[in-house]
Parts: sequence; C-alpha cells; structure tokens
Amino acid sequence: MVLTGGSNSELVSQLADSVKEISGLPECKNVCKKMHGNLLRRIKLLSPLFEELKDSSEELNEEQVKGLESLESALDSAVDLLKSVNQGSKLYKALERDRLACKFHEVTENIEAALSEIPYDRLDISEEVREQIELVHAQFRRAKGRPDSPDLQLELDLATAERERDPDPVVLKRLSDRLHLKTIDDMKKESLAFHELVISCGVDPGEWFEKMSCLLKKLKDYVQMDIPEADTSDAEKVLIKHRSPVIPDDFRCPISLELMKDPVIVSTGQTYERSCIQKWLDAGHKTCPKTQHTLLHTALTPNYVLKSLIALWCESNGVELPKQQGACRTKRVGSSVSDCDRTAIVALLDKLANGTPEQQRAAAGELRLLAKRNADNRVCIAEAGAIPLLVELLSSTDPRTQEHAVTALLNLSINDSNKETIVNAGAIPDIVDVLKNGSMEARENAAATLFSLSVIDGNKVAIGAAGALPALIKLLCEGTPRGKKDAATAIFNLSIYQGNKARAVRAGIVQPLMRLLKDAGGGMVDEALAILAILASHQEGKTAIGQAEPIPVLMEVIETGSPRNRENAAAVLWSLCASDSQQLKLARDFGAEEGLKELSESGTDRAKRKAANILELFQRADVAADQSCL
Repeated sequence: MVLTGGSNSELVSQLADSVKEISGLPECKNVCKKMHGNLLRRIKLLSPLFEELKDSSEELNEEQVKGLESLESALDSAVDLLKSVNQGSKLYKALERDRLACKFHEVTENIEAALSEIPYDRLDISEEVREQIELVHAQFRRAKGRPDSPDLQLELDLATAERERDPDPVVLKRLSDRLHLKTIDDMKKESLAFHELVISCGVDPGEWFEKMSCLLKKLKDYVQMDIPEADTSDAEKVLIKHRSPVIPDDFRCPISLELMKDPVIVSTGQTYERSCIQKWLDAGHKTCPKTQHTLLHTALTPNYVLKSLIALWCESNGVELPKQQGACRTKRVGSSVSDCDRTAIVALLDKLANGTPEQQRAAAGELRLLAKRNADNRVCIAEAGAIPLLVELLSSTDPRTQEHAVTALLNLSINDSNKETIVNAGAIPDIVDVLKNGSMEARENAAATLFSLSVIDGNKVAIGAAGALPALIKLLCEGTPRGKKDAATAIFNLSIYQGNKARAVRAGIVQPLMRLLKDAGGGMVDEALAILAILASHQEGKTAIGQAEPIPVLMEVIETGSPRNRENAAAVLWSLCASDSQQLKLARDFGAEEGLKELSESGTDRAKRKAANILELFQRADVAADQSCL
C-alpha cells in the first residue's frame, strides 16, 4: 500500500502542527517542571523531520504510515498531558507527583515505541535530519529506561508541614519556592483551584481534602506574613506592612479557606461559606465535603453566632469585614512604618562590632528577633553588613551570645541570597563547631542552619567536609524532640549528595536510625525511614543497613505503617534484597510475601512498584531453586 499525496501531506502536517502546539506551550511552574521541560524539549527536536517530509515529493508506504500514525497518537497524548499539568491546583499535583510521573513515563514509552516503528533509512530526508532523529530516539530510549526518581526532599517537606502544627519557616519557604506559590496572588489562584477541585470532583473527597486544606492554610499564612514587598500590589503592601493577623481556622471556610462572610450550617453540623457549599450542592453532591457523611437534607442554616464572632475578631484586629468577594483588608491606621528600621539596625551592628560583651549579646538577640519577623528585615540586616559580625560571634565564650548569633544566621538564611553571603563569610566551620560544643539550643539551631544552607547543592559538599555529620548524629541521639528533628532533616538533606552518604554511614548513622525506627512512640519513624531509604541507594549504606537486622521492623512498617512509610520501607527492602540473596531469604522467612502482595495492590505508586519488584525476586529464586534440583 502507498499513501496518496493528499493523505501523506495531511498526516505529516498534523504531526508538524502537534509539535508546533507543544513548542508554544507556556513554561510549567509546579512540581512537574522538570518532567514537563524534558518531554517538551525532546519533542521539539522532532520538528525538522516533519518539515522535510512536508517538502518531500515521495509518497509514504504502509510501514512508514503506520509508524507515523503511532507517533501522531503518542504526540496527541503528550499534548493532553503537557497541557493538563499546567492547570489546576499546584499543591494537588505535588501530592499526586508519583501518578503524574507514571503518566510522563507512559507517554515517553509510547513516543519511543512509535519512533522504533519508523524506518528512517527509507524516508526521503537529509542525512543531517536522519542523524538528529536517531539522536532524539536515543534520548527517548534512555528516558524510557530511567524513570524520574522521587523527589525525597519535597516528600519530606510536605510530610513535615502537614504533621507539625507550627512548621519551621525554612520548610514552608522551600515548599513555597518548589510549588511556585510565592505571592498573595499565587495563593489566591491556588485557593480558587482548590475550591474548583472540591466542587468538581466526581466522588466524595477522601483524605486529600483534609491534607490539602491543612497544607494550604499553613502556606497561605506563611506567604501572607513573609512575602517580599516587591511581589505584591499596592493594596497588598498595606496589608503586609500592618502585619495582617493569621485568620483562626474556625473562621475559614473549609472549601475556599477564606474568611467567611456568610457562614451557614449543613445537616452534619459543619459550617461553610454559603456560596461555596451551594456550588457543591448544585454540582449534585449529597455529602458533607469535610466529614463525607451523607446530608440528611440540603437546607442551609445561617450561623449567626460565628458571624458575630468573626465581626468581633475583625474589629479587634483592625480588619475590615469581608466584602462580596470575600477579600480581607487591613484598616489603615496612621502612617505605614516599615519594620525594617535601618538606623536601628546600624546602631545594633555598631554594638556587635564595638560594644561590651553584654551589649553584643543584647544586639545579637535583637537582630535574631528582627530577622525572624519578616523578609524585609532579613534583606536590610544582610545589606547593612551584619552577617560577618554574627559569624565572628559564633566563637563567643558566652553561651547566650552564641545562641543568639547562630539563630540570627538561621533566620537570615531563609533568604536565598543570604545563604551565599553566610557561606562566603566562612560560617560553615564555626556553625559546625557550635553544633559540636554549644548549648543544646545552640546545637539545635546550628543543625537547622546547616539544613537551610544545604539547600544549595554546593554547600552540601562543604558542610559534609567540615565534619558536620558526626555531630548531627550525636544530636540525633541525645537532643530534645525538636533537636532530633532538626538533626534528622539536616542529615537527610546532606545525604542527597553521594559523598555524604558514605560519611554518614562511617560515622555510625545506621544504628541510631534503627533505634528510632523501632521506637514507634518516639515520633521519629518518618524521618528515620526517609534517611534509610536514601542511604540504601549507596553500597556502604546498603551493607550497614543489612548488618543491622532490619527485616523484622521493615516488615512491620510495610504491614502497619502510613502510606509514605510503607513506601520507604519497601524501597529499603528492595535495595537489600536486589543485591543480597541472604536478605531475600530472610524476608521470605519473615513472611514478607503476604504483606508485599497487599502493598502491591493498595500502596502508593512507588510502593506498588517496589513490592512487585521484590515479589518478582521471590519468583526468580523459586525458578532457580527448581532448576538446581533437576
């Protein structure tokens, strides 16, 4: 069969149009940015093939048509996927990242399979274009065999922000940046996307409703209180300058997360903003969004008590009552005075440089508080030259001065540009020294500072080389609950760098992690498993974990743990069993198959894959055993 000239031209034109449409898509600004960018870049490289085929006078044969039609179908799927990830809630996409990663991998596989069907050597194209398409095909082939690895840092930050009532601003800052939710306008759009997601979902919202609602509230409060002035409108600057208070959770609509102006009660006793719950009901839902219980009736009863409480709260906090759009604005009382008093900061720096020990201690404490207060202050303090002076005070013999200095640097490091200034001032060795020898509070804040600085990849190397890991492991063993968490997050982040994995293992990290993992009531199981999962990807880590007899506790987590912990436990178990037949035998002896079968059906996407991989190892071992008996 030979395709007619008209059909030939139509098929190739459709392919060229698909690539053109994909090339014109906007940049992705959510957690799918890397996957979106990689797929889009590879597809754009196919353009020369279709341009030359459009100009060709040769007709396509049946084999060529079949390959191009397969490619057209794959590109259509790519268009749909690339468009979809740029729409809707960014936070929901972060929580669904594993599922989206599978979709990107599936589209990549389909394009690679279609390219494999196209006989390039028999197409009427130039040698140069043929070579380019073969290179693109090779890229798709490599991408097909190398799925995107999980973003462990993002997963840990999401879990931390959800679990902790008052998450560390460093964690919220990183989430704000990673999710591209940095301005009040971003948060308004995200709230609207969340609202639409709740209203339009085809089934009752499950656990994700509470999880997203919780995370969105915390991010919204962080952005509103800490957003840089340059990113806001004039009206929003007034709100920030007057430090708009955090809205009590009971005053927010569970659907829109905005301050309610017309609260109403549904039959389950839950209160919602009237317009939001009415949209929910109009969409055909018969349940309460928050409790998921069936509504006995759809009547909406005004909540006059709550409405009065909201009015009193607004009045006492200088906040105007919500208008029709539900906007909450701060009343302007007098003139707006910047929290960043440059004259006062300069005076404090003079005391740091030339004052008595008592004055230095007091000045460091003032700067610590100012740096914690807002983003403007962090910029002003750094620009005034405080960072080198604070670094000098890290060597102070006065414990309280040292605590103030390291905590001030921690607060300043929330600003990304300040991170570089702190490192360039030679702070890392001194912060490590505080981590080793300071008071417990100073050690904890030193650990948090190292974690903040290690967000920049180059700093991971310097911090590890400065000997931070043994001191962090010591804090992990003997610190307060907060100190242990600070140490764990720092160790996790540093261990992303391959060289630090070996340092951590040689410093004896595995045994403390196993103790924390076995202590279910200690509140550190999540952190211990996350670190073990990342160490298990290193040969020395894998060996050390295997020597700690981890199989029983890993199986307990797989059978009874949270979804994320089950996933990490399966990842550790897979790393152990894939390279050690003895560990595989131990896992089977402990009855792993039943738990893994259940996980392969009900776990997260990554957990399902790991469980299936281990079960396949069991099957291979059985086949090998049968063959050896023949």
